[in-house]
Amino acid sequence: MTQLLDSIGQIADQFDAIVLDQWGVLHDGSAPYPAALDALEILRNCPAKIGVLSNSGKRAAPNLNRIASMGFDRTSFDCVMTSGEALWQSFASGQAKARTFFPIVGKPGDAETWADGLNLSMTHVVSNADAILLMGMPDGTALDAYDTQFHAAQAKGLPLYCSNPDFTSPRGGGQYVISPGALAKRYSDMGGTVHLFGKPHHPIFAAMETALGCVPERILMVGDSLHHDILGAQIAGWANLLIRIGIHAPDIHSNAISNDIAALAKANTMPPPDFSLADLR
Repeated sequence: MTQLLDSIGQIADQFDAIVLDQWGVLHDGSAPYPAALDALEILRNCPAKIGVLSNSGKRAAPNLNRIASMGFDRTSFDCVMTSGEALWQSFASGQAKARTFFPIVGKPGDAETWADGLNLSMTHVVSNADAILLMGMPDGTALDAYDTQFHAAQAKGLPLYCSNPDFTSPRGGGQYVISPGALAKRYSDMGGTVHLFGKPHHPIFAAMETALGCVPERILMVGDSLHHDILGAQIAGWANLLIRIGIHAPDIHSNAISNDIAALAKANTMPPPDFSLADLR
C-alpha cells in the first residue's frame, strides 16, 4: 500500500539522492508550483543530492536554464539529466549510427541546437533522410499531422529516434497537450522502427546513477507519471513517490486516495508507488 505523506521532509533523510521530474513536479510548463519552491528549500537542508530527470527532448544545459528562468535557484540541483542529453550521448559515443535527420521539433532551430558538437545534418525532405528525429512539436499539433511524412519514411524503412517519450505534457491552467511519445507510438503502429530515449527506459536511470554516484536502493524518484517516472524507477530499483496534481489528478479524487492509486497501478499492470504527495512540498 502506498504511504501518503504530508511533506517530502518526512523521508528525505532516508536517501542519498532525490531525483525530481521536471514538468508536473517542479512546474506546469509555464510557471513554477509555489510549493515546489519551498520544498527545494527543505531539500537544501538535507544531505541528499538533488537531481532532475526529465523526458525533455533538449539537452541538460538548456533545461537547467529553463528551470532557473522560472525562479528556481540553479544551485539547488546537483545534476540534470534529460532524454535529449541521453540521445546526444548515444550519438557522441557512436552507438547510434544515423547521420541525416528529418527533424520534428517544437521550435525552428531546436534540432540544430541539440546536434551541436555532433557530425549530423538536417533535411526537410524525407527522401533525403536516413532517420527521423522527433524532439517535440508545437502545442495544438494533431496526432495525424505527420502521417504523410511517416508513411513515406516507413516505406523507406527509416528509424525514428524520439528524445521525449512522454505521451502528454502539462501546460498552465491544468491543460495538457500531446507530446512526442504519442507521435512515436503512431509511427510504430504504422510499422516503423522507433528508438525511445528517456523514462521509463532503464538507460537514462543508469546514466543518472552514474552522474550522482549513488546506488539504486538509495535513490528516490519523485514524479507525476506512473507510466514514465514510477515504472522506470521500479525497473531501476529506486524508491518512488507519486505527485498527485499531475496527469493522474482526474483519477485520484475520492477520500480513499491509496485505493485510487492502487487501482491506477493495477490498470497499468505495475506495483503501486512506495509514497505519494499531493504536490512537491
